[in-house]
Amino acid sequence: MTDYLPDDVDRRRFLAATGALGAAGIAGCMGESNDGEGGDGDDGGDAESSIGQIGSGRAGRGLPGGTPIAEMPDLEGELTVYSGRGEFLVGELVEYIEDQYDDFDLTVRYNSSTDHVNAIVNEGEGSPADVFYSVNAGSLGALADAGRTQALSSEVTDMVRSEFRTEQWIGTSGRARTVPYNTEEFSEEDLPDDIMAYPEEFDGSLGWAPSYGSCQAFVTAMRLIEGEEATREWLEAVVESGITPYNDEFAACQGIADGEIDAAFTNHYYIQRVLDGNPDASIGTAFTSGDAGAVFNVAGAAVVDTASDATLAENFVRHLLSAEAQDYFARSTFEYPLIPDVEPVGDLPTIDELDVPDIDLAELSDLETTIDLMRDAGVEV
Repeated sequence: MTDYLPDDVDRRRFLAATGALGAAGIAGCMGESNDGEGGDGDDGGDAESSIGQIGSGRAGRGLPGGTPIAEMPDLEGELTVYSGRGEFLVGELVEYIEDQYDDFDLTVRYNSSTDHVNAIVNEGEGSPADVFYSVNAGSLGALADAGRTQALSSEVTDMVRSEFRTEQWIGTSGRARTVPYNTEEFSEEDLPDDIMAYPEEFDGSLGWAPSYGSCQAFVTAMRLIEGEEATREWLEAVVESGITPYNDEFAACQGIADGEIDAAFTNHYYIQRVLDGNPDASIGTAFTSGDAGAVFNVAGAAVVDTASDATLAENFVRHLLSAEAQDYFARSTFEYPLIPDVEPVGDLPTIDELDVPDIDLAELSDLETTIDLMRDAGVEV
């Protein structure tokens, strides 16, 4: 990525999206798989290019870099994808990919990532799933730990940097943990730079979505980094503070904009969604440093071990890393593209400018221990 912040800008600041980002596309957000939305604007197209643009564009945004679909292996045959990402988020993308090939028949089943993992495990060798498309690395790791994935070729894995893939799965887009806050009540300097300092050092009301997969992955990261006892004490402290639970992290961010709470713990793109619908919303974003509150997680895909055509399945995964798909993630779901030649929408700090903790994303698969700990600390999950 080349969208660097000026040297005099604090890396913790999440700047509002540039220009007129257009009206909000989708107001609702349901379940762990729903983590972004689209928008409109001109398409910045170029008739001379082989790169197409999926859906509406963004004002002033040119064509993406990366490898276009036209230069990727053709897709031919039948393929079943179990998608933990919502249809309203990625349906347009997968339909676009299918439409590129006359002899390609794609079936997509939508459900939560956790439910898909359980289904594939329970279906055993009879599972019809060829590809598992997950909202987070934890579910990908869980399926791999269950022995239900198969190794990807280096031609695919080498497309993204090493911390965002293993031999068994690969990240396709990224999201940073953040602390959104009410800009009418607080300035960025009022928010602690250390996630463990909440709530003691923050004089305001908090919100979160403890039943949401991304929140549970965040707590899992805290457990791995800080230890179980410190995490338990933190959980007990936020519960005692009267933290407000929401069904999902978009609702928590909307709660900030509506003045219901002062700050929350969410992924970065939910703030963009709120601002996309209301550029004047009183919501800003702060980043913590080097802790669980600064984890950079990924959505990604894996080839299931029972895939009837592993080559076709892998080539479909490769299409999720195409220039068109990566640009779609940036424009429509407000995520970080993982291909360096595709820039995110808005004045985001680059991945390298984020002070992320040194953690293996594959270790985030142990959600069961985390959920037990959360319940033991009084969290309703």
